[in-house]
Order: sequence, then C-alpha cells, then structure tokens
Amino acid sequence: MSDLLLVRHGETAWSANGRHTGRTDIPLTARGVEEAICLAPYFRDRRPALVLTSPLRRAVATAELAGLPGAGIDSDLYEWDYGGYEGITTAEIHRTTPDWSLWTHGVPPGDADHPGESAAQVGARADRVLARVAPVLRGDDGDVVLVAHGHFLRVLTARYLRLDPEYGRLFLLRTGTVSTLSTERGLPVVAGWNARDRPRPRSPRASGPPA
Repeated sequence: MSDLLLVRHGETAWSANGRHTGRTDIPLTARGVEEAICLAPYFRDRRPALVLTSPLRRAVATAELAGLPGAGIDSDLYEWDYGGYEGITTAEIHRTTPDWSLWTHGVPPGDADHPGESAAQVGARADRVLARVAPVLRGDDGDVVLVAHGHFLRVLTARYLRLDPEYGRLFLLRTGTVSTLSTERGLPVVAGWNARDRPRPRSPRASGPPA
C-alpha cells in the first residue's frame, strides 16, 4: 500500500499572526514561498500517483513551488469554514469566551460566504477525500499527495486513523511541512509529522507477527 503525504501550505500573513483563515484567499508571504520551495527535495525523486490541492491560492502556489505541477483541484480540501470567526484570533475570541476551543465549541455563523462548519461537517469532507484516494493508495503506482490547510489536514488525519474528527486537536501541524500517513501490518499509522528536512530512504515494510 502506498503512503498518503500531507502538505500544509506555506506561511501567510494571517497564519503568521494567528488569524483564523478559512475561505479567505490570501497569498503566501515571502517566508511562505521559501517554506514551499524548501519542500521540493521531498518530491524531486518521487513520482506520486496522484496530487490533489485545495482551490485556494496559498495551497496551489505551495504545490507548484514544491515541485508538484499539474495538481488536481479538489474542493473538499478547503480549510475549515470558520464562519463568524473568520479573520479573528483565538486571543480575541477568548476575551468574550475564555474557554472557547474550535474542537469543542465550534464557530458561529458568518455571512453568506462564511456560513461556518462543524467538526462533523469537516470530517465528512475528509471522509470523501479519503474514499477518493483509497483505490490509488491500494495500488503500487506511487504515493498520494494532498496539499491543503492546517485544521482540515488535522481532521483528515483523525479520520484516517479511524478517530472522530475532534481528535484532530492532537495533531499540531506547522506551515510548510510534509507529514506521512502509512500502514503497519494493515493498520493506519502516522509515519512522519511536521517534516521539513529531506526524508530518509523508505525502508521495507514490517512483516511477521506484532512485536
């Protein structure tokens, strides 16, 4: 079975200062461009069987700069819709709701362009993505690469591991990184997380009875 590589886009002005950036389509910063370019060694010697990216330009640009041209656009890879909290920092939210957490409290509705999503709704999108890439992962033609956003990819990781969407809170994800979801003895596992350096050569799959 092939691996599922998760690429979080490079830094943006809003990710740098902690503003919730869902559907707002903002570009990479200069540092974000550099982060994306530094991912290119991961893919220089790889030939992924499938590359999909969020429609938002911060993800599309990251894919191109990382050496993944021609990626397919998948609207299910959009970031979590933060509704009325779009563009707001957690510190600002805590001024009125001190115990607020995205994972447990959700978001209030916003305008027509930002209606907001629950964790379950984001999880349903992640499930659709995983269902689409599953046949490719079962083959031997190469890995699948998803270029998307922090909170969405955290939810997708939880769903890949057969956890509820809210368990995405356990997987802190940095900008401009590659994370690897794989299998061991038929079970889904996290094989690498928040990587920025060139990875080691892939080792043979473990076999035999569990240790």
